[in-house]
Amino acid sequence: MITNERINTDLTTKDFYYDLPEELIAQHPSEVRDMSRLLTVDRKTGELSHKVFHDIIDYLNPGDVLVINDSKVIPARLYGVKEGTGAEIEFVLLRQNELDTWEVMVRPGRRVKPGSVIIFGEGLLRAEVNEILEGGNRLVKFVYDHDAYTIYTLLDKIGSMPLPPYITERLSDKSRYQTVYAKTEGSAAAPTAGLHFTKELLEKIKEKGVAIAPVMLHVGLGTFRPVKVDNLTDHVMHSEFISVSEESARLINERRAAGGRIVAVGTTSCRTLESAADDNGIVHAVNGDTGIFIYPGYKFKAVDALITNFHLPESTLLMLVSAFSSREIMLSAYETAIKERYRFFSFGDAMFIV
Repeated sequence: MITNERINTDLTTKDFYYDLPEELIAQHPSEVRDMSRLLTVDRKTGELSHKVFHDIIDYLNPGDVLVINDSKVIPARLYGVKEGTGAEIEFVLLRQNELDTWEVMVRPGRRVKPGSVIIFGEGLLRAEVNEILEGGNRLVKFVYDHDAYTIYTLLDKIGSMPLPPYITERLSDKSRYQTVYAKTEGSAAAPTAGLHFTKELLEKIKEKGVAIAPVMLHVGLGTFRPVKVDNLTDHVMHSEFISVSEESARLINERRAAGGRIVAVGTTSCRTLESAADDNGIVHAVNGDTGIFIYPGYKFKAVDALITNFHLPESTLLMLVSAFSSREIMLSAYETAIKERYRFFSFGDAMFIV
């Protein structure tokens, strides 16, 4: 598993707190993907400008490479009943270990012990609980009719999107919690910076001479978990599966060697690139887990600019963008965004940090 070296810092988790009015938490996506707002931030000076997301094309230069995470969100939330008692049980699928063996989050956990069987979709899907993992998640084996379904077609039939806990309104269109370029199934949450792109905007970006390179990080629900330790160096990052193809690595390296910038779409693409890059900034093909935790003091090797959303207080994602710029500049930008009534979190507005 890829991790970063521990970085000495005097910062604590509380240094990344800010006060956000609840009404600024976006409960639904913007009506048109690329009509969300865009706050551009000069990461050296802190200079800000207020734009609309489709203006991003004006900030991308011929020769740049836009790196996208093409992981696809699966309808990973399942509601079922415990065999024998009828107790209602909720599963969220976190990661696939083998074909039908998954790590899942369970509620209420006290009712689900090794040997329990949970039934979903009126018997279409059964889960046999094998063991309780460290942290309380369960390792389960799914049983179903393999002649009629795959696990993914079953999830499409009986599962629902695992929206973050701060989104309380029902999502009427599943596709709006999916990027237009989503390809490889496996994420339990969307790489939300990519939600702002339309196919038409991506075509215009390519026509301008900007290359688009897909990478993959399957997003886990750990992305929403708060940091529960005061000292950042004590935090253990959850691991996630990443993949960078030989083709994407070659394209990224060629563009950067020719003077183009690597523009990461989202913290997931950023973490993938930084995990795959060597100390000279060369990105290598990779398939494996990463547990990289990026916080102030980290020296970026591969990423030159970052498109991202507004992140939760005291979160690892806010720490990452603070490392890319500075804590002071980021918190000042967030303060301005709150005053200007930007929309926050997964369905909210975007930032472009250059």
